Amino acid sequence: MLDTRSCLPERRLAVWQDIVCDTFVGLDCKSDMRGAFWGSVSQSRIGQIALTEVDSTAQRVFRTPSRIARASEDFVLMALSNNGVNGVFQDGREAVVSAGQFVIYDTTRPYELRFDDSFSQTIFQMPRKLLQQRVGSFDSLTATTFAGDRPLERLTYDFARNVSKTIELVDPAAATRLLDQALDLLAMTLAERLHARLPDQSAHRSALLYRLKNHILTHLSDPELSLPRAAAAVGISPRYASDLMAAEQSSFRSYVQAQRLERCKRDLADPAYQARHIGEIAFAWGFNDLAHFSRIFKQRFGISPREWREHK
Repeated sequence: MLDTRSCLPERRLAVWQDIVCDTFVGLDCKSDMRGAFWGSVSQSRIGQIALTEVDSTAQRVFRTPSRIARASEDFVLMALSNNGVNGVFQDGREAVVSAGQFVIYDTTRPYELRFDDSFSQTIFQMPRKLLQQRVGSFDSLTATTFAGDRPLERLTYDFARNVSKTIELVDPAAATRLLDQALDLLAMTLAERLHARLPDQSAHRSALLYRLKNHILTHLSDPELSLPRAAAAVGISPRYASDLMAAEQSSFRSYVQAQRLERCKRDLADPAYQARHIGEIAFAWGFNDLAHFSRIFKQRFGISPREWREHK
């Protein structure tokens, strides 16, 4: 944990500026608190996702075009408000977020965070692709308040908050699975909001894409998973399903293969599956040819399944 209260009062904001930029992405911080300012931050990282606890006094935080131009980050941040009230400004929208609510914002576009009093937050920082592969485009939902009075949104907040408290108490494999579930819940919440905005065509496509991807992800272990079956389950034609995937610069086949490989990679590194043969793990995720699996695994990750298992 880093805490500015150990610094000289006149140095606290400058130190906080350095801490915030190192912890998240390039940001600028301002505060009128002067010597009364303080802030503390602690972070844990599991794979590609960082979880950060932030407690601080009043301030304003800016992600500016010049900062974005000098950076390569492509993250989505999900901020859970645990105490206090703050404003989030992005894409021409403003969200007011209170305790028990959450909001998302995107590091590839300017945003401003305004905290008029002391606050406490839990922030999930994730690569955009991890959320996009579950729900498609969600740009219309940045700076939108997700409130606890909606059952799914309350469940998402509570689950994500509990994951943040548990993540360092479990082994890495269990932590990864918990984060996957948190992302799935967040994707369901975003899809529900997008669906509620129908008949907007882009939102309708996003909702259909989410349903298509959700069907794929819940049937990865089925070797008979196919585009016609998945499209029928969602209630669309195979051609339209292909168009939805193409808009994501992907295809049904490549998406299924990538998701299966990621899960095999995860299980091969999991001590709980150490006694299982590589072929068993591959077949459990829908592959039916061990030689083919080994070949495409090495093509994707640059290492064979056996080498990957031995090096973990």
